[in-house]
Amino acid sequence: MDKIEQLTTWLQQSQRIVFFGGAGTSTESGIPDFRSAQGLYSENGKRGYSPEEMLSRSFFEKETELFFEFYRSKLIHPQAKPNPVHNVLALLEKQGKLLSIITQNIDGLHQMAGNQKVLELHGSIHRNYCTTCRHSYTLDDVLAQSGVPRCPIDQGVIRPDVVLYGESLNQDVLEKTVEVLSQADLLLIGGTSLTVYPAAGLVSYFRGQHTVLLNASPTGHDRHADLLITDPMGSVMEKVQQRL
Repeated sequence: MDKIEQLTTWLQQSQRIVFFGGAGTSTESGIPDFRSAQGLYSENGKRGYSPEEMLSRSFFEKETELFFEFYRSKLIHPQAKPNPVHNVLALLEKQGKLLSIITQNIDGLHQMAGNQKVLELHGSIHRNYCTTCRHSYTLDDVLAQSGVPRCPIDQGVIRPDVVLYGESLNQDVLEKTVEVLSQADLLLIGGTSLTVYPAAGLVSYFRGQHTVLLNASPTGHDRHADLLITDPMGSVMEKVQQRL
């Protein structure tokens, strides 16, 4: 049995599937990842700052204008559309087989594909709020302004509801993540290097039957996978979708 056939068989047999995904899930939608040779973190930051530094809470507070210049140019991709990975996961949810998606991504493509059971560990660019009055704003509201987006109510800075370096993950999301992982019978890990903690450590809560790891480069979790696929995720899921 080849790997595509094995993956398809396990997907058909499973009833409580959890997908744990990272930036590689969206690369075939035209969104660059972070840690590959062509990723965001391979670039030199602006004015001598590293990308990690520019995406930190302290940088947001001290260099707000430069933060938004970097954020708008590198992290917002309003034209991106779901790819076959997102579409297969939406199909699995429609079939009643998908317990949850746990994503480190902030792009909202899973919801755009039709998924509703999505736990966003690092937040979303589609949710924004005023740092002063906490009024909520959409991504379109932010894109309608240039420079530092300001709240029309009190002129406070509108910031994205994403987890910056130096900030903690949402406790409710973490608790729900642990709960669904402990209930899953099949764990799909896709497009993540599993090097970002505490997110990467969460997969250890899985107690189910099979772990499938889809990632182009090696990870520290490879030895725990029952099935390891290094082919491009989009092409793999396209073939899987034809067989489901």
